Amino acid sequence: MTNSDLTNEIIEFAKKMQGFVVERRRDFHQHPEVKFEEKRTGDIVEELLKQWGYETKRTAGTGVIGTLKCGEKGKTVALRADIDALDVKEENDVPYKSAFEGKMHACGHDAHAAMLLGAAKIISDMKDSFVGTVKLIFQPGEEGGAGAKQVVEEGHIDDVDAIFGIHVWVEVPSGVLATRKGPMMASSDGFQIKISGKGGHAAHPHLTNDPTAPAADIYNAFHKLVSRAVNPFSPAVITLPVIEASHGYNIIPDSVEMKGTLRTFDSDLRDMLVKRMQSLVECYSKGWGCNSSFEFFRAPYPPLINDPQLTDFALDVLKAIGPVMEAEMTMGGEDFAFYTQKIPGVFVQLGIRNEEKGIIYPHHHPKFDVDEDVLWQGVATYVLLAKKYLELN
Repeated sequence: MTNSDLTNEIIEFAKKMQGFVVERRRDFHQHPEVKFEEKRTGDIVEELLKQWGYETKRTAGTGVIGTLKCGEKGKTVALRADIDALDVKEENDVPYKSAFEGKMHACGHDAHAAMLLGAAKIISDMKDSFVGTVKLIFQPGEEGGAGAKQVVEEGHIDDVDAIFGIHVWVEVPSGVLATRKGPMMASSDGFQIKISGKGGHAAHPHLTNDPTAPAADIYNAFHKLVSRAVNPFSPAVITLPVIEASHGYNIIPDSVEMKGTLRTFDSDLRDMLVKRMQSLVECYSKGWGCNSSFEFFRAPYPPLINDPQLTDFALDVLKAIGPVMEAEMTMGGEDFAFYTQKIPGVFVQLGIRNEEKGIIYPHHHPKFDVDEDVLWQGVATYVLLAKKYLELN
């Protein structure tokens, strides 16, 4: 059988898996589990992988690693799907609507898990045509939990030569596959500022050390950093959407708490901005007679940078599955970046936007949904990237 024939066979197999993948996706959607609570999801995944001949291990608590050796020689390739949901109340009126109030698969991780399970079945059934080892990573805690960081720290990719991941993407037309060389998604930091002063009556501000005064200065100064301290050709975003202070119009609070996020595509730029932000918080607070702290409340996500050579390879493979386009850079963060910091990797977007079906709502929206008709393409993408990579050299 020629390579072309085998590619077509895999694509046809992926299409035949469509019913299974949709069924699994809807089940996961109806039973969402947020970061590091994905016990039911992990148990289902592990049971199926064992049935199909994979050696399994648990990772990051609720995640699952499935390994299939297709011969003693060859490289090791990893395929990753995140499996966690969000604390979002679903507003879709669908038969598979979330059964858990206030929890929802509002980012498509249910589809990712289902597509990788479909790929797992195909790889198992076609094991004799693979040369090397396939490692499947069903990863928990992507949504702010840095689950990928734990997977890396536990050593699960120490023996992996390359890794591929997929994310359904509502900004891309349904059925279109997209990726790009180099920086694709931004670093993501969540920071918290606390300013402590001396509260009192709003009519007597001179008797207080009003923490809202430095808070206002810090808010303005942070946004000036982007325009005054950053090269205009280097994208950066600082956003401070949370400011909590007094709840009374005539009461000056003892303290102010601010929360925000920093995004860049350059780790050196990120480090410079963090130092400047820390300095601004300290200096403005001292100037108003207040104490302060600046800290991160979750693990920082590095920028996601696709390996250029591996991206060329992936783009060539994807052409057999559907239309291909260059992905736009986005300030959104993704903990897949922890993998690409350590080994070559490529992150692929699978377009799901379908205006006729009303699939237009952004990720993390209560009405987010997935065009299920294209999920077979994600399955085929996983399988073909793994197979073709193992055939290199």
